[in-house]
Amino acid sequence: MTTSPGRSPDAGEYGTDGPDGPGPARAADPADLLAALGRSWTWILASAVATLVPGILLLVWPEATLHVVAVLIGLYLLAAGAFRFVETFARPEPGHRLPGLLLAVLYVLAGVLCLRNPLQTITALSLIVGLVWLVSGMLTLYTALAARDLPHRGFVLGAAVLAVVAGVVVLALPAESARALTRLLGLWLVLLGLAEAGLALAWRAALRRAAAVPGGAPGSTT
Repeated sequence: MTTSPGRSPDAGEYGTDGPDGPGPARAADPADLLAALGRSWTWILASAVATLVPGILLLVWPEATLHVVAVLIGLYLLAAGAFRFVETFARPEPGHRLPGLLLAVLYVLAGVLCLRNPLQTITALSLIVGLVWLVSGMLTLYTALAARDLPHRGFVLGAAVLAVVAGVVVLALPAESARALTRLLGLWLVLLGLAEAGLALAWRAALRRAAAVPGGAPGSTT
């Protein structure tokens, strides 16, 4: 589950122009590079693909053993944690980054737990994934409501609500078999991935509209 970059696309990148015109180029700061990457629509799309791929694998391979399911979910959570970490730098105010950083840590810890053999039971796996989706959706919902200048707020709110519902469903309806759990998790991963893909395409359209404005400062379109 991902959120849109934290500033409008016509705000431009971290540039080198001062109030008196173009200034000398400064050395690229790692935080600035991560911020530019997190604002890119392709980064959001890559996050969507990282969610869709394991979801599709789980749906087309329902006979997968619980060990395989745990590995797929664990890898998905680790990748999601990396994407969330980078996306936090796209938010202009450092104070707005705390929910994203907490979410990134939560994803990574949950991914490590899923990859541990002692926790590969149906109940444990359902509990881990359900809690991650529920907390992720609530934090994203908070961010969407608190950030006044958040682009495509409707997309973000929809994705947040979907994550909350997914978490509640997984927690309230524990699967009785690995096959049932595989289908349930695969379905929700595909739905969440499609929501993120829609957000990425909406962000790309906004960037292109901003770049087409005469005299405007276009954002990243890659």
